Amino acid sequence: MPSPFSVIEPTAEETPLTVEIPHAGLFVDGPTLSRLAAPARAIGRDADLYVDDLYAGAPAQGATVIASHVSRYVCDLNRSELDVDAESVEGAPPHARATRGIIWRLTSEGARVLEAPIPRVELERRLDTYYRPYHAAVAAVLERKRAKFGFAILLAAHSMPSVGRAALSGTAAPQNVRADVVPGTRGRTSASATFIDCVDAQARAAGLSVAHDDPYQGGYTTQHYGRPDLKVHVVQVELARRLYMDEPTLSKHLGFERMRNWCTGLTKSLGAIQPR
Repeated sequence: MPSPFSVIEPTAEETPLTVEIPHAGLFVDGPTLSRLAAPARAIGRDADLYVDDLYAGAPAQGATVIASHVSRYVCDLNRSELDVDAESVEGAPPHARATRGIIWRLTSEGARVLEAPIPRVELERRLDTYYRPYHAAVAAVLERKRAKFGFAILLAAHSMPSVGRAALSGTAAPQNVRADVVPGTRGRTSASATFIDCVDAQARAAGLSVAHDDPYQGGYTTQHYGRPDLKVHVVQVELARRLYMDEPTLSKHLGFERMRNWCTGLTKSLGAIQPR
């Protein structure tokens, strides 16, 4: 089995920035695969493909990168351990609804991910093998940065389908086309304005459209770690996949290098900020 995640330390003078990439991985282990009903193509379509490549220049800007290699169909690292329901995990509360919680039961296109709810012991295996070590590493890096610099900033790096699911089914109106860049900060509560406005300014300077918190406000990482009062700032950054890849074929296109340069520039700018 490959390492579940990588922690890539800075290759230049360290900054307070960490880039966290939870969804670029494709690896599915045997026990998970034996319970999987989703078609193989869905593993790629529901991954944030190439986001780890987009931020490959971050360590040279002084950032630490934490990147998972595991498919979100194993467990979704951007969800709470408690985000389960009875159709995804045996014995979960019957009133809970977690279609795409820590254990996905439907793909983004509506196909089944699971043949049946997984046993609680299987959930615990995935948590102990993948989820808890990953978040322990994130917490340790953030604490190290905060101790060294007096604060820490985490860029939660994601990508998103360029249109909403309704549009993918052919029934959407034009307004379902998403912005190029979506900073998610849970209503500007997970980071100081200085960091949020930096992401906004970097996008607009590159001619990219921006929509804050629409349709993604930031997931578990943003909510759990984003504590400006404790000097930890988190901004989730969603990039529309049309900017760097052909979504039907899952292949990079000529825009990839432009967006990789943009991501490198963003990490440089965020790492240089001294919050007010």
